[in-house]
Amino acid sequence: MTKPLAIIHYERLMPGSQLVNRLQDLGYRVHTVTEAGQLLETARRETPMIVILDLMTKGDICAVIREIKADKEMGHLPVIGFATAKEQKLHAEATRCGATLVAFDDAVLPQLPHLLEHALRID
Repeated sequence: MTKPLAIIHYERLMPGSQLVNRLQDLGYRVHTVTEAGQLLETARRETPMIVILDLMTKGDICAVIREIKADKEMGHLPVIGFATAKEQKLHAEATRCGATLVAFDDAVLPQLPHLLEHALRID
């Protein structure tokens, strides 16, 4: 059986690289996307189970979330965003743009199994 795929975009080395390692420890294959604008195209090509985004990146990450959620093929994908606790406005904006869940940097690693389970839950 093939391992599930997670696509992750981050610019900050910490916690980005730690999330890649943690996802692999949890049995995921991980595809890292360096350019946020390439996320939708990569998702179409790679067909991931989940997308994880560093909200504190250059560019309009909210536009990327909207683009994924508006796509008829990829709109079903759960999107987990993460940013520092100081970025309350960014957390709220990501939620408004369609992120499934948003977490604080210091909580995303220890809570990752729970976040994945919650985001992937089918209602």
